[in-house]
Amino acid sequence: MRNYIVWWRRRSLALLLWICTFSCFAFAASHPHYLITNDDDALSSGVTFYVVGENGLLHLDQRVLTGGTGIAGGYFSTNRLAVLDSRTQQCVYASDAFTGDIVGIDINSLAVSGSTSGSPTDSGNANGIGLAVSGQYLYASFTTSNTIGTFEIEPGCTLTFINDVSVAGLQGGFIDAMALHGNMMVVTYVDGSIESFDISSGTPVSNGDEQNSTGYFESQAASYPNSVQITKNGHYALFGDTSTSTVVEVSDISSGKLRKTTVYRLGSEINSSNILLSPDETLLYISNTEGDSISAAWFDASTGKLSFGCTSGKLRGYSSRWSYTAQLGLGINTGTGGTLYVAEFGAPSSIGMVAVTSNGATCTLAELSQSPVPDLNSGGLLSIEDFPPVSF
Repeated sequence: MRNYIVWWRRRSLALLLWICTFSCFAFAASHPHYLITNDDDALSSGVTFYVVGENGLLHLDQRVLTGGTGIAGGYFSTNRLAVLDSRTQQCVYASDAFTGDIVGIDINSLAVSGSTSGSPTDSGNANGIGLAVSGQYLYASFTTSNTIGTFEIEPGCTLTFINDVSVAGLQGGFIDAMALHGNMMVVTYVDGSIESFDISSGTPVSNGDEQNSTGYFESQAASYPNSVQITKNGHYALFGDTSTSTVVEVSDISSGKLRKTTVYRLGSEINSSNILLSPDETLLYISNTEGDSISAAWFDASTGKLSFGCTSGKLRGYSSRWSYTAQLGLGINTGTGGTLYVAEFGAPSSIGMVAVTSNGATCTLAELSQSPVPDLNSGGLLSIEDFPPVSF
């Protein structure tokens, strides 16, 4: 009889565990695909969640006030949002540049879980505070104090500040964008220089490879890396340049350090400050930041080479409703990404929606008839992010 009771208890426990596992999986899978904005409002900032529909259209879901204030501007590629999608928690982190705080938002409840600041000298009130997540750490680039803060991610989407390190470009430039892959962090500075760091112990330690980019040399300082993205296998770092045309630079980082960048000139559209790889890494999307369009380049992930792909037409509302394009997002996390979203900096701001088609040899970028979607809560939208994020 006792053996039967033990067997029954074990069977019941296994059944409960199976139910819990199935329920947890179903709950996680039930999350909608969000496009998220950091509204960066100078009066009362917040984060706005849009649900991505099956047809790629955006539907306003909810705005979450952060309790802080932004600056409604700053560097194009300083990403003011970071997303954590782990097996234990799903979080969105947003920075408030003026008040200097970083806010955690629980995706399950769409509620603020806590607010944290760096050291008393950390500041991004001039051009923003960039964010990036890797494993158990969140990193913040403070563009005014020229420091990188390290924060430990705690349960409930909260953060604990650990320390900060001082950084600077070779010409004394301020830190701009960050990208993470494994134990490596790659950053850009606004003076044409780039650098990588070892983050295996949490706090960034320079790899001793700080250098001016090839594009910076060739253009006599008229072009310089702004945004950065690392490929899925960690072999290449891609840099979108601030330039009078469309310029992207590529560095082989397979050795664990930055190598000299190769320059690709991909069109005459003005500026290429923000870039985003498609989930299958066949296309690199380029926000022509000071122009009126979006471009795409073919990317060979095995060689790191780029070639011109296609360019959209003039996006609606340019100069009459908004002035600049900024960061990019995707409708789906497979293939070429489906619909491409672009932050449009204005007062109020908006989000452009561009359909992507590709057969591997040709591509098109066509703005949807319902585009753009207004982001009435933002007077200076620069940062958008997807949840769930692409896996690199």
